[in-house]
Amino acid sequence: MHQSPPLRPDDKVSAPLRRERRRLERARPSARHLALTFYFTLFSNSQDGHLQYELGENITPVYKILAPLGEGTFGRVLECWDRKFRSYCAIKIIRNVQKYRDAAKIEIDVLKTVQKNDPTGKFNCIKMQTWFDYRGHICMVFEKCGLSLFDFLRKNHYRPFSVGLVQQYARQLLHAVAFLHTLKLVHTDLKPENILLLSSAYQRVPVSSGSKFTKRVPMDPTIRLIDFGSATFEHQHHSSVVSTRHYRAPEVILGMGWSYPCDIWSIGCILVELLTGDALFQTHENLEHLAMMEVVLGPIPKTVVARADAHAQKYFKKGEGFNRFLDPVLNWPDGAQSRESERAVRKMIELRSIVHARLQGVVAERFSDFLLQLLKFEPESRASPENALTHDFFELELASLDATEEVLSQNAHSPRAAVYSRSATGNQRASKQGTAPQSIGIPSAIPP
Repeated sequence: MHQSPPLRPDDKVSAPLRRERRRLERARPSARHLALTFYFTLFSNSQDGHLQYELGENITPVYKILAPLGEGTFGRVLECWDRKFRSYCAIKIIRNVQKYRDAAKIEIDVLKTVQKNDPTGKFNCIKMQTWFDYRGHICMVFEKCGLSLFDFLRKNHYRPFSVGLVQQYARQLLHAVAFLHTLKLVHTDLKPENILLLSSAYQRVPVSSGSKFTKRVPMDPTIRLIDFGSATFEHQHHSSVVSTRHYRAPEVILGMGWSYPCDIWSIGCILVELLTGDALFQTHENLEHLAMMEVVLGPIPKTVVARADAHAQKYFKKGEGFNRFLDPVLNWPDGAQSRESERAVRKMIELRSIVHARLQGVVAERFSDFLLQLLKFEPESRASPENALTHDFFELELASLDATEEVLSQNAHSPRAAVYSRSATGNQRASKQGTAPQSIGIPSAIPP
């Protein structure tokens, strides 16, 4: 007879419920199966619908839980051992709440469409191996990947990537987004947390010549684009607000409606962050966000202001008296919510100065121009991913390491130059939104 797993102490099940469970176990097989399914669904969930688990437990007989990888509003991501294929994987476990289950089914449809059109993964999108329903939780099984670019930056104390690596990430991102757009699909949530390194292996090199401080450099620049939970087909309903704040395009803030170009804006913001180590627009308020955009990119064109919806018109002011015939301008700093907000905007500098603080010469000029093509206020004027890939920035042959790093890393016997691969037991953190597998380490021993 099938043996039910023992109750854990933290289940806190009362004596009457334990007696009820024993009664159900003596019932007819069909009734017992239905009743126990309900029983485990009830007591394997927390009050907010998250799956309760312990390391070493199983999710179905196939997957053994090894480590937590992330948690968010959608549910949890766990690193697991796949006994069937004898490999490591990440399982995204959706909360047992109907609205999240419905959203997960939409994401599964998107992932199936992506995989059907890219079975080999040449367009750098994450592979979903399978999915199943477990005790009321939709579970999506993904390939094993490394850290997200955000987590890599964080573990590197926000020391930026070299321009050579930024160029490689830009090329792969644009290829991925171009592919999605051919499927009539807008990702809508591009950010460093949703871009995983394929491998966690890295090289540690000094930050500068003679420095005792080191920084990590990825050994493999290959990336995977993840989290299609917000992806939207062109024919589907478009939510009024999309994208994580720092990477949100102006047309979304202004209520103009959005389409494929909002992904391009997000890529531009991401590339600046990878080059500098800091998010370009660190804000949580619309008017402040628009003010920062104007400092970095220049005034918002009047054609864009004219298309803003009624709600967004409050961010602009018209002249009075003799100035009443002038075009509306951003209501800043008059509309600032605090002096701290004003100071944050004053600290911003224009885009070319940001780039030239890190790069020089032709590399700085070409990268600046490339970013300006991605960060145009008018969505229609923004470069398409296909056109962006033809920019002369990609004609430059750039090394993955900065010049100083390259020289120093060639010193093979240096105690400060080594190759590492993150352990599964290392400290891990979910993304800002907690929406996808962030990293999957490689345990030292294969689980049974």
